[in-house]
Amino acid sequence: MQTAIPTLETAAGPCPAFEIVEPGEQTLPFVFCSPHSGRAYPKDFLEQTRLGPDAIRRSEDLFVDQLFDFVPALGAPILQARFPRAYLDVNREPYELDPGMFAGPLPDFANSASVRVAGGLGTIPRIVAEREDIYNGKLPLTEIERRIEAIYFPFHEALEALIERTRRRFGFAILLDCHSMPSSVRLMPGGRRADMVVGDRFGTSALHAYVVMVTQRLSALGYEVTRNKPYAGGFITERYGRPRRGVHAIQIEINRALYADEVGFLPHDGFTLLRRDLWSLVTCFAGEVEAGWQGDLAAAAE
Repeated sequence: MQTAIPTLETAAGPCPAFEIVEPGEQTLPFVFCSPHSGRAYPKDFLEQTRLGPDAIRRSEDLFVDQLFDFVPALGAPILQARFPRAYLDVNREPYELDPGMFAGPLPDFANSASVRVAGGLGTIPRIVAEREDIYNGKLPLTEIERRIEAIYFPFHEALEALIERTRRRFGFAILLDCHSMPSSVRLMPGGRRADMVVGDRFGTSALHAYVVMVTQRLSALGYEVTRNKPYAGGFITERYGRPRRGVHAIQIEINRALYADEVGFLPHDGFTLLRRDLWSLVTCFAGEVEAGWQGDLAAAAE
């Protein structure tokens, strides 16, 4: 059964809260997800925030959906959030909430003790990336229903359905959860900064060989790549990565300086080159996965 996609009321008019872009025929055992690149700001949210139009955008994974918009042409679906991360973060548990943000008691099942809540980055965030508070006052409890129950759960239902359909079709599925990180990302040994971080929840969310394929291909393209540090993967990687069930989840973090002006919120000349390299990554990874898959089938038939 197809998930009903909720709607956001923005200044430009109604907008789907998220979008599933499908290939004409799915030929790859991949599902792509861009949960943090949404740029459709609800009108009521803009009325609630104390931040200006630039400051509120600092949590966006700038243009990540556009960097990977080629994947349907290669034979894989992509799920793209249209709602902004500052409004709702689907890479969290469903009810990671700060009780100090709301005018009333939270449900008993809310997780208010997580490290992410303490840092202001729960399911409904308290701050943007520059640690500026989003709101002047407390939110009504109705925002939990408006955001989490009306948007968060349909988003995850759609993602789970894509993964399960892919697993049934191919016998396994590989989720690539796509993100960007600020250029001020923590320094690597030797004083270098990572261009890419590949996360697999410290070896638990994906087959090791798949993670190696991604890491080696990115390195071969000339990028500085680290694994799990400082980003090992969030709730999406942890929730859906079940290698024993044939579902593998890999998070990719991309340094924004490679392709965008982080102050002006605009892509720069590096965008086209990076997009081309990501196309190369996906096609090479797909070829290696298919070769291994066909090899396993051939071995099983002997």
